[in-house]
Amino acid sequence: MDTLNLQAKFLELRSKKSFELFVVSIIIFSAMMVGAKTYDIPAWSMQVVIWLDWAITLIFLTEISIRFLGEQNKRDFFKNGWNVFDTIIVVISLIPIQEGDMALLGRLVRIFRVLRMVSIIPELRLLLNSLLKALPQLGYVVLLMFIIFYIYAAIGATLFETINPALWGDISRAMLTLFRVMTFEDWTDVMYETMEVYPMSWAFYISFIFLSAFAFLNMVIGIVVGAMDAEHKLMEKETSTEPTLSDLQREIGELKLMVSSLGSGK
Repeated sequence: MDTLNLQAKFLELRSKKSFELFVVSIIIFSAMMVGAKTYDIPAWSMQVVIWLDWAITLIFLTEISIRFLGEQNKRDFFKNGWNVFDTIIVVISLIPIQEGDMALLGRLVRIFRVLRMVSIIPELRLLLNSLLKALPQLGYVVLLMFIIFYIYAAIGATLFETINPALWGDISRAMLTLFRVMTFEDWTDVMYETMEVYPMSWAFYISFIFLSAFAFLNMVIGIVVGAMDAEHKLMEKETSTEPTLSDLQREIGELKLMVSSLGSGK
Protein backbone atom coordinates (compact mmCIF):
# COMPACT_ATOMS: atom_id res chain seq x y z
CA MET A 1 0.00 0.00 0.00
CA ASP A 2 2.79 2.44 0.88
CA THR A 3 4.49 1.64 -2.41
CA LEU A 4 1.34 2.46 -4.37
CA ASN A 5 0.87 5.72 -2.46
CA LEU A 6 4.49 6.66 -3.08
CA GLN A 7 4.14 5.82 -6.76
CA ALA A 8 1.00 7.95 -6.98
CA LYS A 9 2.84 10.87 -5.37
CA PHE A 10 5.74 10.57 -7.80
CA LEU A 11 3.30 10.37 -10.71
CA GLU A 12 1.50 13.45 -9.46
CA LEU A 13 4.81 15.30 -9.05
CA ARG A 14 6.13 14.50 -12.54
CA SER A 15 2.75 15.42 -14.07
CA LYS A 16 2.80 18.93 -12.61
CA LYS A 17 3.51 21.81 -14.98
CA SER A 18 5.69 23.47 -12.36
CA PHE A 19 7.92 20.38 -12.25
CA GLU A 20 8.29 20.46 -16.04
CA LEU A 21 9.12 24.18 -15.99
CA PHE A 22 11.70 23.62 -13.26
CA VAL A 23 13.43 20.89 -15.26
CA VAL A 24 13.39 23.05 -18.41
CA SER A 25 14.94 25.95 -16.50
CA ILE A 26 17.69 23.65 -15.20
CA ILE A 27 18.38 22.43 -18.76
CA ILE A 28 18.67 26.04 -19.97
CA PHE A 29 20.96 26.86 -17.05
CA SER A 30 23.04 23.78 -17.91
CA ALA A 31 23.40 25.05 -21.48
CA MET A 32 24.60 28.39 -20.10
CA MET A 33 27.20 26.59 -18.00
CA VAL A 34 28.49 24.79 -21.09
CA GLY A 35 28.79 28.13 -22.86
CA ALA A 36 30.57 29.70 -19.88
CA LYS A 37 33.31 27.07 -20.07
CA THR A 38 34.23 28.22 -23.57
CA TYR A 39 35.37 31.61 -22.22
CA ASP A 40 38.64 32.44 -20.57
CA ILE A 41 37.42 32.94 -17.01
CA PRO A 42 39.34 33.10 -13.70
CA ALA A 43 40.21 29.88 -11.91
CA TRP A 44 37.80 30.53 -9.04
CA SER A 45 34.95 31.12 -11.51
CA MET A 46 35.76 27.87 -13.27
CA GLN A 47 35.64 26.07 -9.93
CA VAL A 48 32.19 27.55 -9.26
CA VAL A 49 31.06 26.40 -12.70
CA ILE A 50 32.29 22.86 -11.93
CA TRP A 51 30.36 22.82 -8.64
CA LEU A 52 27.23 24.07 -10.38
CA ASP A 53 27.69 21.41 -13.05
CA TRP A 54 27.71 18.68 -10.40
CA ALA A 55 24.63 20.21 -8.78
CA ILE A 56 22.84 20.14 -12.14
CA THR A 57 23.84 16.51 -12.63
CA LEU A 58 22.41 15.58 -9.22
CA ILE A 59 19.17 17.43 -10.03
CA PHE A 60 18.89 15.52 -13.30
CA LEU A 61 19.55 12.25 -11.48
CA THR A 62 16.80 13.06 -8.96
CA GLU A 63 14.42 14.10 -11.74
CA ILE A 64 14.84 10.93 -13.77
CA SER A 65 14.52 8.84 -10.58
CA ILE A 66 11.18 10.51 -9.86
CA ARG A 67 10.00 9.78 -13.40
CA PHE A 68 11.11 6.15 -13.08
CA LEU A 69 9.51 5.61 -9.68
CA GLY A 70 6.29 7.25 -10.88
CA GLU A 71 5.98 4.74 -13.73
CA GLN A 72 3.30 2.14 -13.06
CA ASN A 73 5.16 -0.56 -15.01
CA LYS A 74 8.90 -0.05 -14.60
CA ARG A 75 9.69 -2.06 -17.75
CA ASP A 76 7.60 0.33 -19.84
CA PHE A 77 9.85 3.19 -18.76
CA PHE A 78 12.73 1.87 -20.85
CA LYS A 79 10.50 1.06 -23.81
CA ASN A 80 10.41 4.79 -24.45
CA GLY A 81 13.46 5.83 -26.47
CA TRP A 82 13.54 9.29 -24.89
CA ASN A 83 13.68 7.80 -21.39
CA VAL A 84 16.63 5.64 -22.47
CA PHE A 85 18.32 8.70 -23.96
CA ASP A 86 17.82 10.74 -20.78
CA THR A 87 19.11 7.89 -18.61
CA ILE A 88 22.26 7.47 -20.70
CA ILE A 89 22.96 11.19 -20.68
CA VAL A 90 22.52 11.43 -16.90
CA VAL A 91 24.58 8.33 -16.14
CA ILE A 92 27.48 9.39 -18.37
CA SER A 93 27.30 12.90 -16.88
CA LEU A 94 28.39 11.33 -13.60
CA ILE A 95 31.85 10.83 -15.14
CA PRO A 96 34.18 13.36 -13.45
CA ILE A 97 35.53 16.04 -15.77
CA GLN A 98 39.24 15.63 -15.16
CA GLU A 99 42.20 15.27 -17.43
CA GLY A 100 42.02 11.75 -18.80
CA ASP A 101 40.65 9.54 -21.52
CA MET A 102 37.04 9.91 -20.38
CA ALA A 103 37.20 13.68 -19.88
CA LEU A 104 36.35 14.47 -23.51
CA LEU A 105 33.38 12.08 -23.43
CA GLY A 106 32.12 13.71 -20.24
CA ARG A 107 32.34 17.20 -21.77
CA LEU A 108 30.57 16.14 -24.96
CA VAL A 109 27.75 14.47 -23.03
CA ARG A 110 27.24 17.62 -20.97
CA ILE A 111 26.79 19.52 -24.24
CA PHE A 112 24.11 17.05 -25.37
CA ARG A 113 22.21 17.57 -22.13
CA VAL A 114 20.54 20.49 -23.91
CA LEU A 115 18.72 17.90 -26.05
CA ARG A 116 16.92 16.72 -22.91
CA MET A 117 14.60 19.67 -23.45
CA VAL A 118 13.16 17.72 -26.39
CA SER A 119 12.24 14.79 -24.15
CA ILE A 120 10.70 17.08 -21.53
CA ILE A 121 8.58 19.30 -23.80
CA PRO A 122 5.94 17.24 -25.68
CA GLU A 123 5.67 19.77 -28.52
CA LEU A 124 9.38 19.52 -29.31
CA ARG A 125 9.22 15.74 -29.05
CA LEU A 126 6.33 15.76 -31.52
CA LEU A 127 8.34 17.82 -34.01
CA LEU A 128 11.45 15.66 -33.79
CA ASN A 129 9.56 12.37 -33.94
CA SER A 130 7.68 13.63 -36.99
CA LEU A 131 10.93 14.59 -38.70
CA LEU A 132 12.49 11.20 -37.96
CA LYS A 133 9.47 9.33 -39.29
CA ALA A 134 9.46 11.47 -42.42
CA LEU A 135 13.12 10.66 -43.21
CA PRO A 136 12.40 7.53 -45.33
CA GLN A 137 10.08 9.50 -47.62
CA LEU A 138 12.41 12.48 -47.60
CA GLY A 139 15.20 10.16 -48.72
CA TYR A 140 13.40 9.51 -52.02
CA VAL A 141 12.84 13.23 -52.48
CA VAL A 142 16.55 13.87 -51.88
CA LEU A 143 17.44 11.13 -54.38
CA LEU A 144 15.19 12.66 -57.03
CA MET A 145 16.62 16.08 -56.24
CA PHE A 146 20.15 14.71 -56.66
CA ILE A 147 19.20 13.36 -60.10
CA ILE A 148 17.88 16.78 -61.14
CA PHE A 149 21.04 18.42 -59.78
CA TYR A 150 23.22 15.96 -61.67
CA ILE A 151 21.41 16.49 -64.98
CA TYR A 152 21.52 20.27 -64.72
CA ALA A 153 25.15 20.21 -63.56
CA ALA A 154 26.12 18.08 -66.57
CA ILE A 155 24.34 20.50 -68.91
CA GLY A 156 25.89 23.52 -67.21
CA ALA A 157 29.40 22.08 -67.26
CA THR A 158 29.02 21.30 -70.97
CA LEU A 159 27.66 24.70 -72.02
CA PHE A 160 29.24 27.16 -69.59
CA GLU A 161 32.68 25.67 -68.87
CA THR A 162 34.47 28.10 -71.20
CA ILE A 163 32.60 31.08 -69.75
CA ASN A 164 33.68 30.60 -66.15
CA PRO A 165 35.75 27.48 -65.35
CA ALA A 166 35.73 28.39 -61.63
CA LEU A 167 31.97 27.85 -61.54
CA TRP A 168 31.39 25.33 -64.31
CA GLY A 169 34.80 23.67 -64.78
CA ASP A 170 33.59 20.18 -63.83
CA ILE A 171 30.40 18.54 -62.65
CA SER A 172 31.24 18.89 -58.93
CA ARG A 173 31.82 22.65 -59.30
CA ALA A 174 28.69 22.92 -61.38
CA MET A 175 26.65 21.22 -58.63
CA LEU A 176 28.03 23.66 -56.05
CA THR A 177 27.12 26.54 -58.37
CA LEU A 178 23.61 25.16 -58.74
CA PHE A 179 23.32 24.94 -54.96
CA ARG A 180 24.23 28.62 -54.86
CA VAL A 181 21.52 29.29 -57.44
CA MET A 182 18.96 27.24 -55.48
CA THR A 183 19.66 29.25 -52.30
CA PHE A 184 19.42 32.54 -54.28
CA GLU A 185 22.95 33.57 -53.25
CA ASP A 186 23.79 36.16 -55.97
CA TRP A 187 22.37 33.77 -58.54
CA THR A 188 21.58 36.61 -60.94
CA ASP A 189 25.30 37.35 -61.29
CA VAL A 190 25.84 33.78 -62.47
CA MET A 191 22.90 33.99 -64.85
CA TYR A 192 23.86 37.35 -66.41
CA GLU A 193 27.40 36.11 -66.97
CA THR A 194 26.20 33.18 -69.09
CA MET A 195 23.52 35.26 -70.80
CA GLU A 196 26.25 37.36 -72.41
CA VAL A 197 27.19 34.29 -74.45
CA TYR A 198 23.89 32.38 -74.42
CA PRO A 199 21.01 34.90 -74.22
CA MET A 200 18.44 32.15 -73.69
CA SER A 201 20.32 30.60 -70.74
CA TRP A 202 17.85 32.28 -68.39
CA ALA A 203 15.50 29.37 -69.15
CA PHE A 204 18.13 27.00 -67.69
CA TYR A 205 18.15 28.85 -64.35
CA ILE A 206 14.42 29.55 -64.13
CA SER A 207 13.49 25.93 -64.80
CA PHE A 208 16.08 24.70 -62.27
CA ILE A 209 14.86 27.13 -59.59
CA PHE A 210 11.26 26.08 -60.23
CA LEU A 211 12.11 22.39 -59.78
CA SER A 212 14.51 22.70 -56.84
CA ALA A 213 13.37 25.68 -54.78
CA PHE A 214 9.63 25.51 -55.37
CA ALA A 215 8.49 22.02 -56.33
CA PHE A 216 10.84 20.04 -54.09
CA LEU A 217 10.38 22.44 -51.17
CA ASN A 218 6.62 21.98 -51.30
CA MET A 219 7.10 18.21 -51.47
CA VAL A 220 9.29 18.29 -48.36
CA ILE A 221 6.78 20.48 -46.51
CA GLY A 222 3.93 18.15 -47.46
CA ILE A 223 5.79 15.06 -46.25
CA VAL A 224 6.76 16.67 -42.92
CA VAL A 225 3.24 18.03 -42.32
CA GLY A 226 1.76 14.60 -43.04
CA ALA A 227 4.19 12.95 -40.62
CA MET A 228 3.39 15.57 -37.97
CA ASP A 229 -0.34 14.93 -38.35
CA ALA A 230 0.15 11.17 -37.97
CA GLU A 231 2.42 11.64 -34.95
CA HIS A 232 -0.05 14.04 -33.35
CA LYS A 233 -2.86 11.49 -33.69
CA LEU A 234 -0.61 8.77 -32.25
CA MET A 235 0.30 10.96 -29.28
CA GLU A 236 -3.36 11.72 -28.61
CA LYS A 237 -4.14 8.00 -28.70
CA GLU A 238 -1.33 7.18 -26.26
CA THR A 239 -2.41 9.99 -23.95
CA SER A 240 -5.99 8.76 -23.89
CA THR A 241 -4.90 5.21 -22.95
CA GLU A 242 -2.24 6.31 -20.42
CA PRO A 243 -3.20 5.74 -16.76
CA THR A 244 -3.96 9.01 -15.00
CA LEU A 245 -3.55 9.95 -11.35
CA SER A 246 -7.27 9.55 -10.76
CA ASP A 247 -7.10 6.01 -12.16
CA LEU A 248 -4.31 5.12 -9.75
CA GLN A 249 -6.16 6.66 -6.82
CA ARG A 250 -9.27 4.69 -7.73
CA GLU A 251 -7.26 1.48 -7.91
CA ILE A 252 -5.71 2.25 -4.52
CA GLY A 253 -9.19 2.80 -3.08
CA GLU A 254 -10.38 -0.51 -4.49
CA LEU A 255 -7.38 -2.31 -3.03
CA LYS A 256 -8.07 -0.73 0.38
CA LEU A 257 -11.67 -1.95 0.23
CA MET A 258 -10.47 -5.44 -0.69
CA VAL A 259 -8.00 -5.49 2.19
CA SER A 260 -10.57 -4.18 4.67
CA SER A 261 -13.16 -6.74 3.51
CA LEU A 262 -10.65 -9.55 3.87
CA GLY A 263 -9.79 -8.29 7.36
CA SER A 264 -13.45 -8.14 8.41
CA GLY A 265 -14.01 -11.64 6.97
CA LYS A 266 -11.39 -13.00 9.28
